[in-house]
Amino acid sequence: MFHQIWAALLYLCGILLNSIYQCPEHSQLTTQSVDGKEFPEPHLGRWYFIAGAAPTKEDLVIFDPVDNIVFNMAAGSSPTELQLRATIRTKNGLCVPRKWTYHLTEGSTDLRTEGRPDMETKLFFSTCPDGIMLKETGQGYQRFLLYNRSPHPPEKCVEEFQSLTSCLESKAFLLTPRNQEACELSSN
Repeated sequence: MFHQIWAALLYLCGILLNSIYQCPEHSQLTTQSVDGKEFPEPHLGRWYFIAGAAPTKEDLVIFDPVDNIVFNMAAGSSPTELQLRATIRTKNGLCVPRKWTYHLTEGSTDLRTEGRPDMETKLFFSTCPDGIMLKETGQGYQRFLLYNRSPHPPEKCVEEFQSLTSCLESKAFLLTPRNQEACELSSN
């Protein structure tokens, strides 16, 4: 009898603690999310990769050699297509260009990467001015990524991102060093 009462008491304490401490709200972008402009227009242009978080270090290992990454998001050849160009500055100073094509999911801001049917990208508001948070999921991995219009956002932005993703059970965190100048984006 004592064990049943003790188990019930612990269960109630768990419910009470869970209701007191919940993860802060993180809202997914909507198609009419910024100044009434239709997605993706407000999100086109230059972005800098700032930080990543994931449940395990293995989910972030792809970013280990990176010093910084600059992206340019542009409208594609159809209304449901986005072109993403990036230049990765590695820690050893090399510039590595990359290109992706995203396909918009009708009526949402969810993105599918061309050639990667297992990969899904969801976009979320960031509390950081000029920031955006992505959640990428694929076969065997999940990670959150923080991007900003500035290569050096306020430190508070990174702290809030780390706190939120930690609450969402991301135990691994990576902050890009951004010690070197960003590479030039290619025009093609």
